Amino acid sequence: MVLTLYKYDLSPPVRSVLMVIEHLKLPVQFVDVNFMKGEQHTEEFKKINPQHTVPTLKDDDFILGDSHAISSYLINKYAKDDSLYPTEPKLRAIVDQRLHFDSGILFPAVKYSFAQVVFQGGKKLTNDAIEKITSAYEFTEKFATKTWLAGEQFTIADICCVTDISSLNEMIPIDAQKYPHLYAWLKRCSELDLYKTKNAPGNKELGEIFRSKLG
Repeated sequence: MVLTLYKYDLSPPVRSVLMVIEHLKLPVQFVDVNFMKGEQHTEEFKKINPQHTVPTLKDDDFILGDSHAISSYLINKYAKDDSLYPTEPKLRAIVDQRLHFDSGILFPAVKYSFAQVVFQGGKKLTNDAIEKITSAYEFTEKFATKTWLAGEQFTIADICCVTDISSLNEMIPIDAQKYPHLYAWLKRCSELDLYKTKNAPGNKELGEIFRSKLG
C-alpha cells in the first residue's frame, strides 16, 4: 500500500484525518498544500482533486476527498477492529449523526468565522459569526452528556468534532460554567496523545493567525 495525504495542518478536517492515521498507526506520505498561499488552486492539485480541498487521500490509484469519507475509508479498510467506527447499527447511526452535525454546524462555523477575520479583513467577529459559534456550543453541550459524543466509546465522532470545537475555542473560549459538559469533553480529548501530537500544533497556529488579524 502507498498512502499519500495532501494536507495543511491549519485545517481542522486535515487534523481529524491525522488523528485517525495516528490511531491506526498507518505509514503515510504527506504533501503540504498551503491554502493560506492559495496552493490548492494550482492546476496540478486540481487534477488530483477537482474540488481543490484538503485533506485529499491517494491510496495507490484511488483518490478521495472529504475528511469524514477519508476517515471512515481508512478505518473500514485498515483498522483491526470497529472501535473507532462501530458496526452495531444504532451506535453507528449515532456516530454518523454526529459526523453530519460536524459537517453541517461545526465546520461551517469555523470556516465562516475564520474567513471573516483572516481573509475578509474584519477586525472582530460579527454578530452572526458569534451566533454561529454560540449555537455550535449549545448543540454540542447537549451531545456531550456522556464520556464521549456517541456514548461511552471513543469514536471518529469525537475526533472529527474536536478539531472544529477546539478551533472555535481559539476564537471564542468555551465558558466552563455555561457549557460544563462541552468543556469537560474537550478537556478529556485534549489529554489524549493523538490530540496533543496531531491536533494541538495546527490548532495553536490557527488561533495565533486569527488573533493576529483582530483589531
